[in-house]
Amino acid sequence: MLLRWFLGFVGAIFALALLLSLFSGLKTYFTNPPAPLAAEEFHKEPKELKLSSDGPFGKFDKAQLQRGLQVYTEVCSACHSLKLVSFRDLKELGYNDAEVKAFAGSGKQWKIEVPSINPDTGEVTTRKALPSDTFPAPFANDTAARAANNNALPPDLSLITKSREGGAAYVYSLLTGWANEQGYKNEKGEELLKKFPDAKTPPGLHFNPYFANLNLAMPPPLTTDGQVTYADGTKATVDQMAKDVSAFLVWTAQPDLERRHAAGLAVVIFLLVATILGFLAKQQIWHGGERPEVAPVGALDPKNQAKTRRAKGKAGIAG
Repeated sequence: MLLRWFLGFVGAIFALALLLSLFSGLKTYFTNPPAPLAAEEFHKEPKELKLSSDGPFGKFDKAQLQRGLQVYTEVCSACHSLKLVSFRDLKELGYNDAEVKAFAGSGKQWKIEVPSINPDTGEVTTRKALPSDTFPAPFANDTAARAANNNALPPDLSLITKSREGGAAYVYSLLTGWANEQGYKNEKGEELLKKFPDAKTPPGLHFNPYFANLNLAMPPPLTTDGQVTYADGTKATVDQMAKDVSAFLVWTAQPDLERRHAAGLAVVIFLLVATILGFLAKQQIWHGGERPEVAPVGALDPKNQAKTRRAKGKAGIAG
């Protein structure tokens, strides 16, 4: 009994200490709140972006995906890898085998060669890409990538629209969001450098309010209209190129999106039909609202129970 009282007393002391700590923290928070940060007050949420692949019935626009591939090839591939995508996957964009083979290995469209080993000398070399190869990275390793990009490591873009909050809208907003921090104002009309004089963009970085901390190492990759000449004649404005490459990166992250949508639709239809059949079966069996009586059989039959009692009585068995 004494031990129980002692343990209860110790527990009460711990609970009191926790409550005091909680109230002390709340008092400090309300009397001395944390200072606001420029990244919190001037960061912008992604712009609205509508793609044909959106929604449960969405399908890819293959013409747009081909344009996005062209933007990636001619602009983004200089710094960013696409290591989870194979050249042969491009058949899903509407290309045939010959076109995929020409894209990968002709050297006219895709110019980065695949690391290899010379079979005669054993030395490191490169070769033309094959359809079975994944997209080769623009740099030999992370150290080389950092050295060429102000010590920043360009992320692989294979899953970028799934790994960043906002998905394709984030990519689109980032590509079209570079701004001059001088005189930049947020939605409240507050000027960045007047409210936060120390928030100047450091040398080698670039101001973009759609990036988490407002400054990133990547300069604007899409700078002028017509930077890419689309094969289908679409006008290549900066906005259009950003939309196209964002749509393409949705496909690289979710190449099975259309199949999943089709499977999901089939499952929904099946469950709907099964629910209707189940409801009709219930109405047919229990339409009167009363449970049907089940005829007792075997040991539960009153006649059999009476016979059992008589047999036990003759045998002198209790129960």
